[in-house]
Order: sequence, then C-alpha cells, then structure tokens
Amino acid sequence: MVKFSASSLIISSFTPFHSIIVKNPHRFSINRPYNYPNKSRIISSYTQNVQIHIEDVMVARHYLPPLFSVAPMMEWTDNHYRTLARLISKHAWLYTEMLAAETIVYQKGNLDRFLAYSPEQHPIVLQIGGSNLENLAKATELANAYHYDEINFNCGCPSPKVAGHGCFGVRLMLDPKFVGEAMSVIAANTNVPISVKCRIGVDDHDSYNELCDFIYKVSSLSPTRHFIIHSRKALLNGISPADNRRIPPLKYEYYYALLRDFPDLKFTVNGGINSVVEVNAALREGAHGVMVGRAAYQNPWQTLGHVDTAIYGAPSSGLTRREILQRYQEYGDSVLGIYGKDRPNLRHVAKPLLNFFHSEPGNALWKRKADSAFLHCTTMKSFFEETLVAIPDSVLDSTITGEPSGREDLFANVRDLLPSPYTREQEALYA
Repeated sequence: MVKFSASSLIISSFTPFHSIIVKNPHRFSINRPYNYPNKSRIISSYTQNVQIHIEDVMVARHYLPPLFSVAPMMEWTDNHYRTLARLISKHAWLYTEMLAAETIVYQKGNLDRFLAYSPEQHPIVLQIGGSNLENLAKATELANAYHYDEINFNCGCPSPKVAGHGCFGVRLMLDPKFVGEAMSVIAANTNVPISVKCRIGVDDHDSYNELCDFIYKVSSLSPTRHFIIHSRKALLNGISPADNRRIPPLKYEYYYALLRDFPDLKFTVNGGINSVVEVNAALREGAHGVMVGRAAYQNPWQTLGHVDTAIYGAPSSGLTRREILQRYQEYGDSVLGIYGKDRPNLRHVAKPLLNFFHSEPGNALWKRKADSAFLHCTTMKSFFEETLVAIPDSVLDSTITGEPSGREDLFANVRDLLPSPYTREQEALYA
C-alpha cells in the first residue's frame, strides 16, 4: 500500500470545496458615452455610460498578469482539472469550460453545480456563450455572486452543436454588431473585466482586413479591450472540432499584425503553442499573453510545472507529485457525491489525474490500475492506495526539474510575414 509521506503533512490543507471566499477585484474605470446605432430593448434599458476597462484594470491588484492562461476546453477544464492545475501552478490564469447562458439562467436553483469553485483557483475566468441578449444579461448577473475575475465571451467554438444548431460560438464572428451589443450587455451586468475569444476568420471570410473589421467593430461598440485570438480560421462545413484544430493553417502573422494595428487593445495568442519554451518565444516577440490548450491537459506536470518559474520568474512551490496528490485527495473526497449520488463520481473527479504521469515509468500500468479501481473504489483515498503502487517512489517524490523543451524559433520569422496595415475599406462586409 502506498502512503503519503509524513513530511507532506506540513503543507496547508486544501480549502473545502463548499467554502467559497468573496473576492472584490480592484479596477479603475472611466465613464465614456457610447452611441449605439441600433439600440435593442436590452441595451437601451441600461446606462449609456458604460465603464471602460483600461490596461490597469485587466487584472486584480493581487494577481500577476495573464502572460500564461489555460484555454477553456469543453469536458476538460472543469472544476476538478482546475483544482489540479492550481496545485501545480500558482500564477497561470484558469478558464472554465464554456457555459451556455441558457444553462446558467435555467439552472438558477442549482448554480453551485456549474459555477462554484474553491478560492484557490483565482485568478479564474468564466467563459459564457450564447446568442440571446436577455439571457446573456441574466447569466452575467447570476454569475456575479461567484466572483470570477473576468468574463469571457465565446466567439471561437466551431463545434456543430454550438456554431451550427446553437447559432453562437465562432458563427458570431459573422455578426460583429451583435457581438458588440452582447459585450455591452455583459459589461453592464458585471464589475469585472470582459474579453472575447475568437478565431482569425470563418470559412471564406478569412482575410486580415475582415478580422480587423470584427475587432474594430466590437471594440468600438463595447468596452471590450481584450481579445484572445486562436490563430486559425474555422471551417463550418461539418468537420469535427478536432479537424478544426488541425486542418486550417496557423497564421501567427495575423495575431502580430493586430498588435501593430490596434495598439490600444490587448491580445492573447492561442493555437499550436505547447510548452513554456514556446510561450516565452511568443512573449519575446511582443505577445501580450499566451493561451495554451491541450498540452496543459495532456501533460499537466511538465507544462504547468514550469509556468511559475519560467514565465513569471516566481519561486517554485517545491511540491512533489506525492504532495500534490495528497492535497488533491483531500479535495476529491470532499466533493464526491456533493450534488447527489455519483454527482460527481470517482471517475469524474480522478479524470484529470490520468495524464499526471505522462511519459513517466509506470504510467501505462497506473492507467490500467485506474480503470480497474473505478469499478469498485468509492473514495480518492482507496483509489490512490490501489493505483499508486504502479508509480516508482522516485517519480512520486520528485519536484519539477530539468529544462522544458519546445520550439524556441516558433515565431522567429513572423515579422516578415505580416499583412499590410489595416484599412477599413471592407468594413461593409460585416455590416
């Protein structure tokens, strides 16, 4: 039987999931009138003096800036994964899975299941999606009680369920006027910064000028000052989200051209960046921030473990894998069945751990033992007792060491590829 070391007991215990701390993010703002050419009933009911979120407002005073963030990923960046991620990195910005505004509104009596999180997860961003202004307003207002550090609006998901039948996600890039209205509604119902996550284009609407038209209109019609740019276009011809991450080529030159053409805005680059080495390469080239997706989920120890030191220049936590698992056990056993029988169950809570020993000795055996343990174990404690025998002590008791790997030259020639400066001659395309 594998036991946690006595030395790990000196680590402060994890805050129980149900104990949610109230945060009041500090922000500076100025009032500036906006004239909306087509005021909807929703927008006209709010003040026209919307608050502009300027650079100093983008982060709460006690958080480091979002140089590194973990992308919102459906069925992956849930509360359990974010708990593990925060145990590994103190400073990475975390995003929720996308939550449809309708889910928040219609689950008003059951919001903890969708929105609650432990205070250790700050800084954390709530991503919402939708195409109904009234529901976006209500969802944002309901989310205020959970004190997220930012609200992000999804204009980048290419899933047929979202962009197809749902008529939101990346399809909204074809209607920047609506996105501007939506962002104004969201801003009017929250006191935290707001942002948009989008692609660089949709189908044949993939020129640099069309992307700039979208950015220009959204930022002109709303207080949005931060855009997360997935540097691929989306194809809405029924291909899978996985193919939409593989088939359209990456065009980082579009991202860096946005920095040139919109110097008053903040942009985070996303797509195809898989290590802190590549994150630092993007930052050296001038990126305001970098968002990493699947690498942070599929290899959390090596990806997130270097963030605090390599990206932020902060001291390492010095935690071993064994100590992190002890704290995760404390969290996991506190949330099992909290919303009713098997909600969540052991498999759901342990899911983020399945990549914790990526490429390490014993990893394959650990996963086989985990599959077997899911059939009968009822606590995280018993799950670990049955499975961790597969992992050598040398792996369990190691801290993050060694130099991270990655493509240092990923952005080396990007400045040579920049498109011509933006002109608004094609603005009518999205009118």
